[in-house]
Amino acid sequence: MDYVLTFVDYYIFTPYVYSGSWPEGNVARQILSLWIITILGGELIYLGFGTLNFYFVFDHDLMKHPLFIQNQVKNEIHLGSMSIFWMSFPTVGLFYLEIKGHSKLYDNIETQGLSAVFLSIVGFLFFTDMCIYWIHRFMHHKSIYKHLHKQHHIFKIPTPFASHAFHPLDGFLQSLPYHIYSFIFPLHKMVYLSLFVFVNVWTISIHDGTTAFQGN
Repeated sequence: MDYVLTFVDYYIFTPYVYSGSWPEGNVARQILSLWIITILGGELIYLGFGTLNFYFVFDHDLMKHPLFIQNQVKNEIHLGSMSIFWMSFPTVGLFYLEIKGHSKLYDNIETQGLSAVFLSIVGFLFFTDMCIYWIHRFMHHKSIYKHLHKQHHIFKIPTPFASHAFHPLDGFLQSLPYHIYSFIFPLHKMVYLSLFVFVNVWTISIHDGTTAFQGN
């Protein structure tokens, strides 16, 4: 995330947003900047790729299904957007720890070697998928489901906009493995950033309605 922060600081925040007397290394400024980047980036990926998927991939005939609720797309977008907003607060804390060097993210590929980069991608996907599987199962426990995860399953015939339509705590807990990995295992910063975007796009793609419709 420090790559993104440096880029946005150089081209946007420093020349156009912040006062010249507020140094880029200031803690409050870094946290505020990360918060803005996290919200705008999250909403852009969600709404941008969600819209593309909705209009070019999603089967609109599914909207005629009796389980497709009234104003569903509007409700999905509202819940998804609000979830991203509230999830951004604890997420920024994790991003801040990363840019301060408390994770195992690194800059130079030669530090670990090219083969280690490819292995780290496999490891990331395996680790996160395994963790999310168990977190998801935990969310379906009868004592928890109705308080958190039920919000997501209101949409029986989901559109791509249901991808991020979670209770914020539910969504954050399911996103934790993506952050935790970088604090446990070495991972190149650009690979991490690419994978973070990829998993968000992937999450949108698996909520395109077809699989859920067949499963119900």
